[in-house]
Amino acid sequence: MLWIKAFHILAMTSWMAGIFYLPRIFVHYVEGREAGEDVARLEIMAGKLYGFMSLMAVFTLGLGTWLWLGYGFSGGWLHAKLLLVVLLVGYHYWCKVYLNKLRKGILDRSGRYFRLFNELPLIIFIPILIMVVVKPF
Repeated sequence: MLWIKAFHILAMTSWMAGIFYLPRIFVHYVEGREAGEDVARLEIMAGKLYGFMSLMAVFTLGLGTWLWLGYGFSGGWLHAKLLLVVLLVGYHYWCKVYLNKLRKGILDRSGRYFRLFNELPLIIFIPILIMVVVKPF
């Protein structure tokens, strides 16, 4: 099970890297477009990054399920963690909505909005980390 846990952590780290970086691409896209710059490369980057982070999300969730089946489903901390993971999956989907708007050229939020949007996964991730390491309940 330790190998499964190691690969779960690796996949989760890769997924989080994508979740933290994709909104920064949105910031640069919106601000670059407003400045009249060529932002076509950012659209390509965003699409490829979303594909990578989606694959890593699938691995994370699959390996996490494997761990859950191996270790069991006990402790309030795990219930809280899973609720927060559901929020991260929702955020991941929200990024897809913005990616689709970017591809259509109708990404209508400001750079400031996407800077704030970029903080949400950290606000979700910190309690997940605390639940896993500290297991407060």
